[in-house]
Amino acid sequence: MALNTEKELKLFYSIGEVAEMFGVNDTLLRFWEKEFPQLNPKKGGRGMRQYTKDDIEKVRIIYNLVKVRGLRIDAARELLKHNHEGVSQSTEVVERLRAIRQKLVELKAELGGLV
Repeated sequence: MALNTEKELKLFYSIGEVAEMFGVNDTLLRFWEKEFPQLNPKKGGRGMRQYTKDDIEKVRIIYNLVKVRGLRIDAARELLKHNHEGVSQSTEVVERLRAIRQKLVELKAELGGLV
């Protein structure tokens, strides 16, 4: 896959950009930083957070545990602490399945129009 957009070439993302990616607000990301020691974006000049792609992946995992699966913060924290690799893999699988489901729904709608 070719990198062709400016965002794909960036090394760091602001907290606002990351919040927008997940449809959450900056305050929630700051809260998650306090609750999940694994999430620790670099702070540049004037304390501005700089999220790397690795940080964004951690946000994706936390988002999946808390917002998608509905786990409480303490349960999500423990799960990440003891089984980070398994949680990461299951998050990837869930996201792939969602994408496949979306494609199937689109195909069904297209085929429905042909009948």
